[in-house]
Amino acid sequence: MTAPIRVLVCDDQMLIRTGLVTIIGAQPDFEVVGECGNGRAAVDLAGKLRPDVIVMDVRMPVLDGIEATRLLAGAGVPHPVKVLVLTTFNLDEYVYEALRAGASGFLLKDAPPDQLLHGIRTVASGAALLDPEVTRQLVGRHAARIRPTGTTPELRLTPRELEVLRLIADGLSNGEIAASLVISPETVKTFVSRILTKLELRDRVQAVVYAYRHGLVT
Repeated sequence: MTAPIRVLVCDDQMLIRTGLVTIIGAQPDFEVVGECGNGRAAVDLAGKLRPDVIVMDVRMPVLDGIEATRLLAGAGVPHPVKVLVLTTFNLDEYVYEALRAGASGFLLKDAPPDQLLHGIRTVASGAALLDPEVTRQLVGRHAARIRPTGTTPELRLTPRELEVLRLIADGLSNGEIAASLVISPETVKTFVSRILTKLELRDRVQAVVYAYRHGLVT
């Protein structure tokens, strides 16, 4: 039997937190290992409880969700935790900063329960939870702030891998990339995996940020 996905819920509004715990805890493949109301508590509990996924609000007292995410999943963290950020606003500044801090994805707080559960499963599996079109809009909106820096990826990627990276940054899904390049979706997955490995990136979100940061897309 597969072990349940261990979830820590962090939201400063008790009613919302209780609702999240109830929805998540009712699923047979989930286990709510803890709950808290601020980012500092989330960081402390994560070290003790070792959750697979933290469902994290952004705007909280003591330590907000962005800084907590940076401490839990940011660059240089030895044992990063997967963080799914909840926000009340689509494509706002907080979402962008949370993704840069290391979050694996985001959901709106008014998303239906099935989307929340799907989101947790997606993030737990190691995938990024971010719609391709939303990725393009989100990072494109803030492109001027993250571009450019330093080395170019041409020295590290093959021409085809570079082409795939640009299409990822343009917001195309694997299926759309496959159709555009007239290759199979399985081949696209292989290219994406190679790109992430070569550039030492965690997921597609980081790949998009990388592409903008190095001026590959505008």
